[in-house]
Amino acid sequence: MTVFEEMGRRDHEQLVFCHDEATGLKAIIAIHNTTLGPALGGCRMWQYEKEEDALRDVLRLSRGMTYKSAAAGLNLGGGKAVIIGDSKSMKSEALFRSYGRFVQSLAGRYITAEDVGTSVRDMEWVRNETDHVTGISRALGGSGDPSPFTALGVVMGMKAALKWQTGSESLSGKKVAVQGVGHVGFHLVKHLVEGGAQVTVCDIDQDNLKKVTGAFNGIEVVAPDDIYGVDCDVFAPNALGAVVNDDTIPQFKCSIVAGSANNVLAVEEIHAPALKERGILYAPDYVINAGGLINVANELEGYNQDRATNQVSSIYDICTDIFRIAENEGITSQKAANTLAERRIQAMGRIKHTYTGVQLKKRQKTMP
Repeated sequence: MTVFEEMGRRDHEQLVFCHDEATGLKAIIAIHNTTLGPALGGCRMWQYEKEEDALRDVLRLSRGMTYKSAAAGLNLGGGKAVIIGDSKSMKSEALFRSYGRFVQSLAGRYITAEDVGTSVRDMEWVRNETDHVTGISRALGGSGDPSPFTALGVVMGMKAALKWQTGSESLSGKKVAVQGVGHVGFHLVKHLVEGGAQVTVCDIDQDNLKKVTGAFNGIEVVAPDDIYGVDCDVFAPNALGAVVNDDTIPQFKCSIVAGSANNVLAVEEIHAPALKERGILYAPDYVINAGGLINVANELEGYNQDRATNQVSSIYDICTDIFRIAENEGITSQKAANTLAERRIQAMGRIKHTYTGVQLKKRQKTMP
């Protein structure tokens, strides 16, 4: 399949291939849809086995950002970037500043941020070359680490799911199995413990386990392969994607799946209905993990933590709307989330057909 065929499959607007031999930069920026506004999405640094894998990943992730922004009610489109390389050995100021210059060349069509394999420090290097970057430290006027806000959004989605399923949003006495206790997972466990939940965790990183069990009392630890069969109210995947699949669904002893991991469903069209058939309510991942995106998006208006917190808390209401659409239309919650996002994109796209004269004013300013 050609590059244009790959783009056409998901209706992408633009792909930018970035190469700088001097710094070792090999990056791809994908802009999926800018109907609602400029495309915002993180920059992932990963040692892909093949360049084709990097291309597929950036196309998939950028499309997901379109839906995430639309469902969250943000005036932003969807984009993503990947840097091909080992994040533990290849990082340098020169590499990220080179990447920043490519971002700047897009004149605001794409706004970058941190993601897997990149950090706040990396984005501060990028900031030396472009204004179109978020996720920088609070000392520089940014929002800092987005993990606490991502965790807050997951908790709000979890509470909405509990309310829908049981009539009560209370976490007290609820059993929650948390897969992955890294940055987001740690903050999620904190919310759960403070809410009175009984928490079981797993992680392949022993340091993460030591940190979370040292910080909170009463945490039960199980082996990674055993987390799927834990008898619980909520299964919260916070690590790898595609963990809801043919092998794991028969093991589930939960009534809700709600976590921060991206692309939780191995095959959306197959495994969303499979959960529904078993009476398991799925809180769509790109909806409940949007807290980090909402937080960094606030930097574009001048960061205000209280405003960001209030907006992230609205994920509760968004999830409730999605569950209601699913029930009323007899569809899965995943399909309902897609429907909510697509309807907003279509509605906003229609109003942009009305000419405002802004385009002409912008052209006149640039004319000699």
